[in-house]
Amino acid sequence: MIDLYCAATSNSVRARIALEECGLAHKFHPVDLAKGEHKTPRFLAMNPNAQVPVIVDSDGPGGKPLTLSQSGAILIYCGEKSGKFLPRDPAARPAFWQAVMSTCSDVTPIIGSIFSIVRSKEPHGPSAEIFKDRWKQYMKVWDTTLGKQKYCAGGELTLADFSLYAGWWRIKGSLAELCQGYPSLERWAAEMAARPATQRATTF
Repeated sequence: MIDLYCAATSNSVRARIALEECGLAHKFHPVDLAKGEHKTPRFLAMNPNAQVPVIVDSDGPGGKPLTLSQSGAILIYCGEKSGKFLPRDPAARPAFWQAVMSTCSDVTPIIGSIFSIVRSKEPHGPSAEIFKDRWKQYMKVWDTTLGKQKYCAGGELTLADFSLYAGWWRIKGSLAELCQGYPSLERWAAEMAARPATQRATTF
């Protein structure tokens, strides 16, 4: 059994979708960030950075317990543990890794920057626009990519799709205008949103 500690953030949803889609038995532990539950001694013992998500797998490699943070690491761990949603063809792996890295290191950090600015006590409009424009540029590239192929890494559904969808879902729920004008992305997102496992992962 895997214990998942997370909140309604894009990084947390990335991990939760991975667990649900990979069919890994887990227990969901919501972490209330507003109440500071990510800064309690118990949580800090799992992740000293006080960040969600975190998983604790009682049956980790070699049958030993494993504690793991970093949503991208959890994503790949789920794929490797289940043997699902990872390209089998070595020739398809580079495109897969590129897609995963883009979603983890480009897309979701921009979301954090946008929210930090627009939700601050004294939001700085020009700074917000810089990060919103960067988000739009990433989405423009993804829209072009998904106009040429069905999924993020090619013709096969992979963990990269779950990773990107976590960011798309988060922005669409708060700043829906930033998800407008991308027909290929919208087609892809509708397919992702219709998946029962993804629906479970995005219900809080």
